[in-house]
Amino acid sequence: MPQFDAIATQMLEAALAASHVILKHYQGHIAVERKDDGSPVTAADAAGEDIIISKLAALDIPILGEESVAEGNIPTLGERFFVVDPLDGTKEFIKRNGEFTVNIALVEHGVPTYGVIIAPAKDTAYIGTPGGAFKSTLEGDKPINWQQIHADPNMKCKIVASRSHAHGAIKHFLDEAGPCEDVSVGSSLKFCLVAEGTALHYPRFTPTCEWDIAAGHAILCHAGGALIEATGGKMRYGKTETDFLNPFFAAAASPALAEKCADIMRRAIEKVR
Repeated sequence: MPQFDAIATQMLEAALAASHVILKHYQGHIAVERKDDGSPVTAADAAGEDIIISKLAALDIPILGEESVAEGNIPTLGERFFVVDPLDGTKEFIKRNGEFTVNIALVEHGVPTYGVIIAPAKDTAYIGTPGGAFKSTLEGDKPINWQQIHADPNMKCKIVASRSHAHGAIKHFLDEAGPCEDVSVGSSLKFCLVAEGTALHYPRFTPTCEWDIAAGHAILCHAGGALIEATGGKMRYGKTETDFLNPFFAAAASPALAEKCADIMRRAIEKVR
């Protein structure tokens, strides 16, 4: 059993509490509304974020939450803040395929240093801290059997992509990357597959926001993987000037593979322009 520090423990407890409530919504009637941008939202999204905010409030660290931002509540961000997506994969939640997650990250000086991802319907939890990346199964609301996970840059080529979003450049990416098995999955679980050595590449050709990727970014990096912008630059957090939208990015099982992935992505993008 790994010994998590106080900040990691608090984040984990907040994510588990939100997961418990979200799972109750999942098992009942799901009423779907639309945000201003047309994306779906459910009562579970708001309920999960409310719980997370209440659990983290005592730490007196600004919280950048997806639902709060949608309502126009944007905190003043310093060099240390939480990034929260209470229900990532809302489309998967509505489809009831189980591929949705609760995500909390701590960003320090523009870098996600801690990340927690819970997949309530799959009874699975992931956490990334400076001490490493770990996975556990859930027994009720309690994580058990924590195991350290590692990305595997030597595995055969397996690519993970979004179930609900597609892009024409994927075909060109696969043409150049060579024979590569598709192990697609929804939500931030894509990062977890790379972090635990089940996938090699996660090229992202469609828009995301910071709360979609921060927790997965932290877990992946602490497992030995890497995430960079498709341009090759470092992914930065706290991008108020872009309304927290991210550029396309390459996530992979090692820093060298992330650079290779980004190179192929740039050429693939040129072919569909």
